[in-house]
Amino acid sequence: MPDDETPPAASSSDGPASPGPAETAVPTKLEPHHKRTVLRVILVAQVVVAILTATTVVLAYRHLDGNIVVGPPITHHNTKKPKAPDQPNEPLNIVIMGTDSRACPGCHVDSEAGGGLSDTTILLHVAADRKSAYGVSIPRDLLVNRPDCTVNGKVFPGGHDVLWNEAYKVGGPECTVEQVESVFKPVFVDDYLTIDFGGFKDMVDALHGVNVCIPVELDDPRYLHVHFDPGNDVHLDGTQALNYVRLRHVLTGTDIGRMKRQQSFVAAMINKVLSAGTLTRPDRLLSFANALTGSLQASPDLASAGALVDLALELKDVDLTHIRFVTMPNFLYPEGTAGYPHVGLSPSYKKLIRLVHNDQPLGTFVHDSVSADGPKKHPSQAERDAAAADGICA
Repeated sequence: MPDDETPPAASSSDGPASPGPAETAVPTKLEPHHKRTVLRVILVAQVVVAILTATTVVLAYRHLDGNIVVGPPITHHNTKKPKAPDQPNEPLNIVIMGTDSRACPGCHVDSEAGGGLSDTTILLHVAADRKSAYGVSIPRDLLVNRPDCTVNGKVFPGGHDVLWNEAYKVGGPECTVEQVESVFKPVFVDDYLTIDFGGFKDMVDALHGVNVCIPVELDDPRYLHVHFDPGNDVHLDGTQALNYVRLRHVLTGTDIGRMKRQQSFVAAMINKVLSAGTLTRPDRLLSFANALTGSLQASPDLASAGALVDLALELKDVDLTHIRFVTMPNFLYPEGTAGYPHVGLSPSYKKLIRLVHNDQPLGTFVHDSVSADGPKKHPSQAERDAAAADGICA
């Protein structure tokens, strides 16, 4: 494997459920150019996810502004690059986080208390030409040197060789964002979004479920007490979807495999939001928007329906094939070492960070990415086998 690639019908649970108009006339048959002009906001799935919503819904229901919690401003460690003279916009970097908190409506998904950690972190890069975007999933088990962070004037101490997801528990999304800028210098983070378990479930249910491709049986009788049969179109409701994206103790049992499944689910959700069955149902779109904003915390500049619409308008020309998800290059510390069973950054992560900072496409990293356009039409057997090892379809 090249060094710039990442190293290596659902049944109901028998156990307890567990975590992680304005105008309404819309064509019933969507031509390709209509799909490209649908307004998008990338969702996070406790995770990761990307946010997608319809302009008509947001414009018609401005009261959704009141649902969004305004988070603290970002204390930056890095400087934003000036806009290129030949580009109408600046590139954007948005950190998307999913939390494991149970202290929120709909978040009591099991008997656990939750650690107040970031269950998912995705660094979303939106190109300056607004024709492409890619999300970089950061392992929650990654060992890093966390910097001191400042939240509303209060300084929280950093740490050496600490887990990535602890930053959220220490100082919330602001500390996670500062950690991104410190660990992945010289990347500048423009904004952040967070979503919780309850919001994730409600978004999936607002869409009447999402279908995913599962190539092999996924069975976890010990931790989440769930089982998923293989199939090309396995239908998941909100609770099942949350179990799916949080599922870790299957196959290789790694956090990397879990992140791959999260990326695959986000891609499937994006396709569902853009389907005629959703776009021609304003009631579903409104339910989706309510679920999203009702569980959303955002940095001040992004904490309004208007700001999200502005972002969506800028993304109107992004084709699904140009929305991709990759995993930050990493390695598993050997058993018996101080770092085990956690992961560290592989040297090739620096190349990926340079691409983000310089607003460049993924290049060779695309080979190990997950596309929002869905699985490949004609994958090789090697690609099928590699994807199946993570429980997804190539």
